[in-house]
Amino acid sequence: QVHLVESGGGSVQAGGSLRLSCVQSGRTFSSYAKAWFRQAPGKHREFVAAINWSGRLTNYDDSVKGRFTISKDDASNTLYLQMGSLRPEDTAVYYCATDTWEKLLLTDPDDIDYWGQGTQVTVSS
Repeated sequence: QVHLVESGGGSVQAGGSLRLSCVQSGRTFSSYAKAWFRQAPGKHREFVAAINWSGRLTNYDDSVKGRFTISKDDASNTLYLQMGSLRPEDTAVYYCATDTWEKLLLTDPDDIDYWGQGTQVTVSS
């Protein structure tokens, strides 16, 4: 069974930075792609960024391009999301997920098999 645990959320002012982490256990970390999603109050869960199994390929939602960076460390089974130039509209619960590249990018989030519990990010203006 795959287990994902996020950390690093918090409250920051607009323009600030945060780094989220997600530690995986229960399956070979490097075997599958990884992604970050977020869900704001009253909204659907939305894609933020993804990284493929090798780490050589990444994909970002247009709303975060140039401000967020996804990365991973296979040695420590950890996925990261470095967030900069944060805006109030980035406020959400952030979730990490793991599955195939295609499922993470192309399917409904409800079809993704493995999720963490989420970490809250609040950006004030």
